[in-house]
Amino acid sequence: MSNDANIVQFFYFCMFPMEKFVSIVNVIVWSPALVVLLIGAGLYFSFRTKFVQVMRFGLLIRSLMGDGKKGKDGITSFEAFCLALSGRVGTGNIVGVATAIALGGPGAVFWMWIISFFGASTAFVESTLAQIFKFKHKTGFRGGPAAYIEKGLGMKWLAMVFAILTIIGYGTLLPTVQANGVTTAMVNSFHIPPAAVGLGLAFLLGLVIIGGIKSISRVASVITPFMTAGYLIIALIVIAFHIKEVPSVLLSVITGAFGINPVCGGILGSTIMMGVKRGIFSNEAGEGGGAIVSASADVPHPARQGLAQCFSVYVDTLLICTATALMILCSGTYNIFDSGSGEVLLQNAPELGNNYVGFTQAAIDSVLAGAGGAFVGIAMVFFVFTTVMAYYFYSESSIMYLFDGKDRPKTESALIWIYRFVLLGSVIFGALKEADTVWQMGDIGVGLTAWVNVIALLILCPKAISALREYEDSLKK
Repeated sequence: MSNDANIVQFFYFCMFPMEKFVSIVNVIVWSPALVVLLIGAGLYFSFRTKFVQVMRFGLLIRSLMGDGKKGKDGITSFEAFCLALSGRVGTGNIVGVATAIALGGPGAVFWMWIISFFGASTAFVESTLAQIFKFKHKTGFRGGPAAYIEKGLGMKWLAMVFAILTIIGYGTLLPTVQANGVTTAMVNSFHIPPAAVGLGLAFLLGLVIIGGIKSISRVASVITPFMTAGYLIIALIVIAFHIKEVPSVLLSVITGAFGINPVCGGILGSTIMMGVKRGIFSNEAGEGGGAIVSASADVPHPARQGLAQCFSVYVDTLLICTATALMILCSGTYNIFDSGSGEVLLQNAPELGNNYVGFTQAAIDSVLAGAGGAFVGIAMVFFVFTTVMAYYFYSESSIMYLFDGKDRPKTESALIWIYRFVLLGSVIFGALKEADTVWQMGDIGVGLTAWVNVIALLILCPKAISALREYEDSLKK
């Protein structure tokens, strides 16, 4: 047997157990109980806040903009909004939506809408609590779920567990998903070697994250609005050219959501699961990431930042994810698979197979011939770049939480530097790994933080409701 064959067998032996382990853990973390918890919590928060995401929509917009001022201890509400949005708007908006359609059919989009609508109230609660329980660090305000779990629930051990899960999930697991998505897009479009994509992305990220929160928030506040607007404009052009298909597509989304569609009727469980999974992966409501950013904002009242983050969920899922879904469904550039057996249930685009990035690229090509690959590739670079920036901030804040009140600045600084290299290594790893395993790793990272955070939110919800009522009363004076 040749040396090359021995090397291949060695790597297969090493990686197969890991892939099997990842699959088993993913099934355990993402049991139906988590889906019920997420939707149920969003429904509960919506009623408790009197549907703040609808009834206070105008206030959401005003709270987002604020007055543009910030103190020396924090960033503006708009910068926090952009940074949180950059964490939400990523590969999930392009690849994640395509994956949801491929494994759950058009109906999965409906469940993404549901988790977004109710998730907006969850984002309000977690971001308001982050402001109430934030702490002062030499770099400015910090906080998030770890802080309100410790100070609100008095459970220091669980707070430390959450901080560690955040570092593992956002620092090692989720960056692999983002890097994998952008690599696939760049390989499809420009035939750039995966290793080169990973190294290039890691280099650019390194330049920004070394500058800390001020540098990250400035970059996010410039790039995020620009990339979001550009993507939506192209999406609207594609949808406009297929406008006659929109009514039938919307009907297929509704019928598919409840198993009425004959093609997808047998995968209703997967339809709901994929919609919820990809919805929360994209908008992060309940995961705690947006709360970590919200704690760093310098705002006059906690509820104001909660309202701003409530709106960011809408932008992510109801605007950007919907735009991607409509492009793909109206253009017919997708295939549907049984997530369990891998059986092909519908082949609209046989040449694409399970190339999920290709679904969106082909949809744009259906109107702007030859431009789809390049546009999605470039869009993915911006989306992923800003998302991993946000992931870094989440994990950096968690490291700072673990050292809060401890006079060990050199140890904290050393760990942050080590973490930076781990994050950049995860980006390179994700660029080289197979997509299916990478997505499962990302799902585990999302699911673990969601379990801990949502349970804490359900207990601490009354404090966020009191803050909302207090803020509403102050506006009447």
